[in-house]
Amino acid sequence: MPKIDLSRTLPHARIPELPDPYFGKVRDCYDLPDGTRLLISSDRISAFDLNLAVIPWKGQVLTQLARYWFEKTSDIAPNHVISYPDPNVVLGKKLTILPVEIVVRGYLAGTTSTSILTQYNKGARSMYGHALPDGLKPNQALPQAIITPTSKAFDGGHDEPLTAADIIATGLLTKAQWDEVSEKALALFARGQKMAADRGLILVDTKYEFGTDAEGNILLADEIHTPDSSRYWIAEGYPKAFENGDRPPSFDKDVIRSWVVARCDPYKDKVPDIPPDMIEKTALVYIDAFEAITGQTFVPDTSCATVLDRIRTNLTPFFTT
Repeated sequence: MPKIDLSRTLPHARIPELPDPYFGKVRDCYDLPDGTRLLISSDRISAFDLNLAVIPWKGQVLTQLARYWFEKTSDIAPNHVISYPDPNVVLGKKLTILPVEIVVRGYLAGTTSTSILTQYNKGARSMYGHALPDGLKPNQALPQAIITPTSKAFDGGHDEPLTAADIIATGLLTKAQWDEVSEKALALFARGQKMAADRGLILVDTKYEFGTDAEGNILLADEIHTPDSSRYWIAEGYPKAFENGDRPPSFDKDVIRSWVVARCDPYKDKVPDIPPDMIEKTALVYIDAFEAITGQTFVPDTSCATVLDRIRTNLTPFFTT
């Protein structure tokens, strides 16, 4: 396990020599003249629609873990990836992102306002177009995986729950588009759950983003099955935790989410600064997750004085000014 240097982080990847920037919650992106897009994973950690902290090595972990999954699932869903010019960077096809976030859930879990556990605990039994029975316990497996789609808040607003009927009726997606993305999402989730189980993990829930290319083909975008977009539990610890009503041991943002929720309502209150020991703990969770999911050793790229210097060096061929 690499020693965690809290000073070696990538808070942003603002590179003025690259054209047409778009800065998201976690990724800094640039649209190139040839119709491709550079997506740079920063070390920012986002939850509750907020950037909470900067976690060492997180960007490299996410990029390389998504690479692992993209390569393992391309037979189910073609993706946007062209190449990896840096450990934190994807060169991908420029897509028009579909305005629906496809969330697939296999368990009654979650801490955010849109999670089915939060809504279930408030008494809701009908949500996202699905009817759930009474008597379910927190973190219990659902009878089958379900899709709980949300609107895609491009302007920094909150994601809003949707149903399949809403999506088609409002024209967010055509019926053919919805049928294709929902079928692919459930197949990707089933593949992810099986591969995770083989590694002693439970893939609890995840979200997928899809986009269309210039020809109208639907491609998987952004990332897949990383600790930022997915919830993983350690299978060995799940039965006892479930029996005791405790949160199962996890490899995901629940570590930092739970720390925040224990101290405030992040949707109403000012979130306290994340302390250094929690940042280090979260960094180790991401690295542990990479190694547990892939079976590979995580090797941080420490070339150049800073992460941003390394990325600038590797992306020099793409500079336009």
